[in-house]
Amino acid sequence: MALAAVPGSVYPQRSADPNGVRLYFSQQPELAAVLDSLQLFDVYTSVWFSAIYILLFVSLVGCVIPRTKVHYNALRAKPVKTPELLTRMPVHQIGSKRVSLEAAREVLKQRGFRVAVQGNSVSAEKGYLKETGNLVFHYSLLAVLIAVGVGGGFSYSGQRVLVEGETFVNNLASYDAFSPGPLFFEEELQPYSLTLNKFNVLYDLQNPANLGQPIDFIAEVTVSTTQETSEGIVRVNHPLPVPGANVYLTGNGFAPVITVRDGEGNVAYTGPVVYLPQDGNMTSIGVIKVPDANPEQIGMISFFYPTVTELESGAYTSIYPDPIDPLLTFNVYTGDLGLDSGIPRNVYALDVSDMELVAGRDAPNPALELRIGESAALPNGLGTVSFDGLLRFASLDVAFNPGGIWVLIFSFIALFAVVISLSVVRRRVWVRIGDERIEYAGLARGDDEQLEQIVTEIKEEIEGRSA
Repeated sequence: MALAAVPGSVYPQRSADPNGVRLYFSQQPELAAVLDSLQLFDVYTSVWFSAIYILLFVSLVGCVIPRTKVHYNALRAKPVKTPELLTRMPVHQIGSKRVSLEAAREVLKQRGFRVAVQGNSVSAEKGYLKETGNLVFHYSLLAVLIAVGVGGGFSYSGQRVLVEGETFVNNLASYDAFSPGPLFFEEELQPYSLTLNKFNVLYDLQNPANLGQPIDFIAEVTVSTTQETSEGIVRVNHPLPVPGANVYLTGNGFAPVITVRDGEGNVAYTGPVVYLPQDGNMTSIGVIKVPDANPEQIGMISFFYPTVTELESGAYTSIYPDPIDPLLTFNVYTGDLGLDSGIPRNVYALDVSDMELVAGRDAPNPALELRIGESAALPNGLGTVSFDGLLRFASLDVAFNPGGIWVLIFSFIALFAVVISLSVVRRRVWVRIGDERIEYAGLARGDDEQLEQIVTEIKEEIEGRSA
């Protein structure tokens, strides 16, 4: 099961990193389609992972039930009969003094052994807690599996990209992607709204080795319910509780504010555009689709460089993730955007198969370049585009899983049980009082370096008490 979970850490998962999945499809569409057919973007809800999960469950049940019966009978049974030949035991000693059965019984009982007097000998056994811990560990694993399964049935996970200033209302229509469990119903969504007021990124400016690396991401939000309005913060690994769920921060980036006017001077598009980061310095790519432009539909593939510099090849790149010298470039296309075909389209990708490149590399016109506050004319009288401002966006994951707390509880129980199982040693000790000699013997299940010392101590205590 652990091996089957490895792909979940290799490939982005829709439930945790939807933007990463979209980016994978945009960068390697053919490979992404193959991986998607194998459910490698949904590992933990895939058919093959579920099959392993169920087989593990069945095997655990088949293991622990018979062992529980055997252990129960062992707890009720008396210690085993004293062997005829104690000399065959790993530890065997001969006593030097006469002792009584009662003294042997008392000493062994005080040491926590279960004791049975059998004729001229005493049989003692301890360490049943080892098997108890082992069984509790396996039952806890079963409980974890049940909690994961039941919790997954009633759980849901929804993703939403919010630009600074935007508000999200908790209903299905407001999510960019939504993955409900099979036992989840829409009526269970509790009413609230969440507004992203500000998104801040803190960079390391002290350590030369990590200069410019982000050290903290802070999403300042306002949550409004039917009873109250409150301020909150969402950070990486610090989710924000909201009614019926938790909000996690899974990604972030820039959202330049862009206005496109068509050839007739009308505003055909205006607003922030989410740009997907491509590297650690936040070089980002965005797509602008303007289906209502006249005289032709316009599509643009745009690159954003927070701190731009020009390479020797003439290409641009960003050398720092904070917007110190931001620049936008646009490759402009005209033609059919394909939005009226009835086929779902990726908002983060532009299908240029039915479009003509009119500005950009290998086009009649160079790519457009804009800094904040600038505007430029589109080729062929198509209109203008302006870079009006710069905002940040946050990728949020709203998740609810009622089994999470039980998974945590049973995981701690399993950990505690396995510690007990590994630390407790199963031991048997016998004392036989013969006519000619007194024998002491010990046997342990597994390796026990202390067995010789323990038998010696028991012998000395019994002889001391008998004296």
